[in-house]
Amino acid sequence: MSDWADWIGKSETRHDVITAGLLQRFCATIDRPVTDDIPQGLHWCLCLPDAPAAELAEDGHPAKGGFLPPILLPRRMWASSSVSFDHPLQLGDEITRVSTVASIDEKSGKSGDLVFVAVDHETRVGDVVAIRERQNIVYREPATTAAAASVASHETTDLSGWNWQRTILPTEPLLFRYSALTFNSHRIHYDRPYAMQEEGYPGLVVQGPLMATLLLNLAASELGANQLSSFAFRGQAPAFANDAIYLVGKQEGETITLAVIGHDGKEIMSAQATI
Repeated sequence: MSDWADWIGKSETRHDVITAGLLQRFCATIDRPVTDDIPQGLHWCLCLPDAPAAELAEDGHPAKGGFLPPILLPRRMWASSSVSFDHPLQLGDEITRVSTVASIDEKSGKSGDLVFVAVDHETRVGDVVAIRERQNIVYREPATTAAAASVASHETTDLSGWNWQRTILPTEPLLFRYSALTFNSHRIHYDRPYAMQEEGYPGLVVQGPLMATLLLNLAASELGANQLSSFAFRGQAPAFANDAIYLVGKQEGETITLAVIGHDGKEIMSAQATI
């Protein structure tokens, strides 16, 4: 086990501006009409890592990891997030984001060694805290065998328990556009041979925050813009390009339950929100 004590509390500060161009590209990516409201989820396209191309590792991530600890396990995934929307963002806002390493935990399981890194993000507009987020990143060992692609069922997926429903086909252009919006050069999202041969996936992997953004957009289409005060999601299984996914949700009082379900009926992402 490594001693990561010196990394706890390390932080970095980044700055950005919400521009009309960013808003238009974001809305075009998720097929949402452009309005004066800044959609919840756009904050994942702000204050992005910007390591030079010469400093990228083989997987496309910055080799040095920025302020993150130098975890040697090669496979990295955004596993979950818990977000508090404290104040709506507006067009033209000058953004400051402070990101801090909150914890580092090493574990061993059936899939081998794992390292979980929790990062706290505080997004500010001037002196006002607009968004707080706890992001959980998991690092894993190399893939030993290729993951089998799920076989599409001829039976209709049962979505009868969900009041809100939308079907999405995550195509290569959608994955490419979201990677461009977030300046994410992780090759599992655009380099099919790498994703299959090096990381053991059956195809291109759909970004976790993209699916979370689509769930936020589903909620906005049902409730109106910027109605959520909190949103938490957890990835249960990967989704792959050109496999249809179902965005579903239901409301019970002030509590919203959301999910991404695969064509095989299994849950890919679970989420909860409050209004």
